[in-house]
Amino acid sequence: MTANVPQPATPNSVSAGPASDVKTFLTAILLTFAVGELTLLGYALLGVFGGIIGLVGGIFGIVWWRSIHDKKVFPRDLPAKSVIILAVATALITVVAFLLVA
Repeated sequence: MTANVPQPATPNSVSAGPASDVKTFLTAILLTFAVGELTLLGYALLGVFGGIIGLVGGIFGIVWWRSIHDKKVFPRDLPAKSVIILAVATALITVVAFLLVA
């Protein structure tokens, strides 16, 4: 008869800690929101064609973000500086879109 002995828990090799998880979560929210805002901004300026251009620009932005972070959109150790710059850029895009739409 074979006994199933429970294995000791191994540390999570994906997460680098709670702060890293929060930065990754904020990055996911900000990238998604920024692409939506770019699409809205393009649509507000040029109609459907502008919306398509905004969407392509947002996708290009995510590809660029990936290229500067070791070929990963959400790297394990995301620098806080990158998240802050992304937050500021997203806020600026949101203010411009709000001023054009409102």
